[in-house]
Amino acid sequence: MKKRFLNKNRLVLLNENTFEEILSFKLNLLNVVGGTLTLFFMLIVSTVILMVFTPMKEFIPGYSSTELKENAIELSFKVDSLEQVISKNERYLASLQKVLTGDVAVSKSAIDSLNKVQDLEEQLEQIKPSEKDLKLRELVRLEDKYNVFKEASPKVNSVLFAPLKGSIVKKYDVANKHYALDIASPINTPIKAITKGMVLFSDWTPKDGYSIILLHEEGLISVYKHASSLTKSQGDQVKSGEVIALTGGGIEDSSHFHFELWKDSNPLDPTLFIDFQ
Repeated sequence: MKKRFLNKNRLVLLNENTFEEILSFKLNLLNVVGGTLTLFFMLIVSTVILMVFTPMKEFIPGYSSTELKENAIELSFKVDSLEQVISKNERYLASLQKVLTGDVAVSKSAIDSLNKVQDLEEQLEQIKPSEKDLKLRELVRLEDKYNVFKEASPKVNSVLFAPLKGSIVKKYDVANKHYALDIASPINTPIKAITKGMVLFSDWTPKDGYSIILLHEEGLISVYKHASSLTKSQGDQVKSGEVIALTGGGIEDSSHFHFELWKDSNPLDPTLFIDFQ
């Protein structure tokens, strides 16, 4: 059996007419089997390489690449968008066709509304203020603008209590834009709410230290700054005279407590409503 595989044989190619030898090979069965297996293996390897590294893999049944999936999704979105555009165009053409053929119902309510608008415009034109009225309005506006800070005394119906007792070291001064009182008081003096209300703000700030702002009835707002600690948090309800903070420490065991009073977005002089002595 071994000799059969190793015995050499000659493969000769002859010219059929002249019997001239064209080509000859010395082969044995082992060479033939080995060459066949090598050729088959190379064919398999080349096929795998061709399928893995070339687009031919997309022709394999059941195979789908990521790029194909992305393209399919993108195309589905485009088709959906085109369907919506076609639907809108169809509705537009149908409406246009009704207009061209006169198949449009006239709405009486729309005509009545248009007439009302025209009547209203005519009425407004008739009641436009005269030159004298405009001058008078401007004069009143200017008076109100400056009286808010100097002469006006806004109406405050609530009884207001002093946040603390102490000497005023800096008064309310509109000219220098100091819309508050600075009051000297011993350290850790209780600061009280001037009247009942709700806490709008309660926290520490880099500029004013611990500060608290209360919202009261009738649009009244009180502001307390330069405290050492706070006893109320944002959103808490407070009663008149309830302790909301403590004053901070300063030179000679005293602090300058900062107090502001506002009504309808306008600053007020607290001494007109509260006795601090």
